Amino acid sequence: MNTRLAPWLVGIVALVVIANMSMFTVDQRQRAIVFQLGEIREIIAAPGLQFKWPLIQNVRYIDNRILTLDTPDTERFITSEKKNVLVDSFVKWRIVDVKQFYISVQGDEARAQTRLSQTINSSLREEFGKRTVHDVVSGEREEIMRVVRESVQDDAKRIGVQIIDVRLKRVELPQEVSEAVYRRMEAERKSVAAQLRSEGFSAAEKIRAEGDRTREVIIAEAYRDAQRVKGEGDRKASAIYAKAFSENPEFYAFYRSLEAYRAGFKNRSDVLVIEPNSEFFKYLKGPGKAGK
Repeated sequence: MNTRLAPWLVGIVALVVIANMSMFTVDQRQRAIVFQLGEIREIIAAPGLQFKWPLIQNVRYIDNRILTLDTPDTERFITSEKKNVLVDSFVKWRIVDVKQFYISVQGDEARAQTRLSQTINSSLREEFGKRTVHDVVSGEREEIMRVVRESVQDDAKRIGVQIIDVRLKRVELPQEVSEAVYRRMEAERKSVAAQLRSEGFSAAEKIRAEGDRTREVIIAEAYRDAQRVKGEGDRKASAIYAKAFSENPEFYAFYRSLEAYRAGFKNRSDVLVIEPNSEFFKYLKGPGKAGK
């Protein structure tokens, strides 16, 4: 019984092995290259179960996703001003021609990244060498990325690769250059601040002088008007006094004497040394002419 089943079991195992060697699956993130005796027989892009001839055909998978080439260290580039800048960049790329990719770099992503890195580095150095520090730091970063992306496309196509994007993550000055730039910026800011303070002081002095002039004009005009009013008042007072004096000279003399008494005896501590028969006491001796 066992002797009869053995050939069948061997045949079934052989069929399973042959079937296993004949079938393979392609993931949606991959493309497959089918080789027959070392030569490319077919490129399979559709995902799913596929078949191949066992023993004489073999399969190699190529990544179909967008890949990232990120430089581990910053690169030192030289600008048109002969100044160094530190650049950190990355590249998004994708394999679009599987056959060309295999022929050019034997399907090795590391070799493809090395070649792309050299091409992009060369293009970046060329673009940075045309621009100033200000341009590469802030002014023309978008333009640099666009030009580099377009310039490396031709070389990328030779290895079956498409450049999706080139990005500059960080562009900064070396430490020694940064310190010099910061010192220059500080000096410029101090110069601007000094100029603004000088202009402010000049404007303040001008406003202060204008205010003083206006104050002097107002005081002078006020004094002029006050003197005019005072003169007018004195004129009217003199006219009134003159009229009163002309109408009753004796009463006017008596009134003026009373004013003199009030001014002379204003305080108790006042001392007045006058002869008894002085004209000052004329109206104290007697009223009117009888007091003479």
